Amino acid sequence: MDCGLAVDPSSVHQQLAGGIFWGVSTALTNAIHIENGQVRESNFHDYPVLRIHEAPELAIEILPPSGRPPGGVGELSNPPVVPAIGNAIFAATGKRLRATPFVMAQT
Repeated sequence: MDCGLAVDPSSVHQQLAGGIFWGVSTALTNAIHIENGQVRESNFHDYPVLRIHEAPELAIEILPPSGRPPGGVGELSNPPVVPAIGNAIFAATGKRLRATPFVMAQT
């Protein structure tokens, strides 16, 4: 990624990893259920998100400074994750899943 001058590369890595992991959670586990007009989930104990021991190893490359000023990285990594996983599932199975969390039994 090119974030301009990475003032603190460790923080850039952490922000990108967090966004990727949140995207994986959205694709595979996150779901909100409404029962009797109320949200059933109340906190992380019943709203599954990716845990550290489930997280894949990442290879994040921060490009050398491009001459751009420092830029934000907090939201860069999240948006492409769900479509990437969806496209990988489609490439492997021929099934296009269109709702998250992805559940193969829906097709």
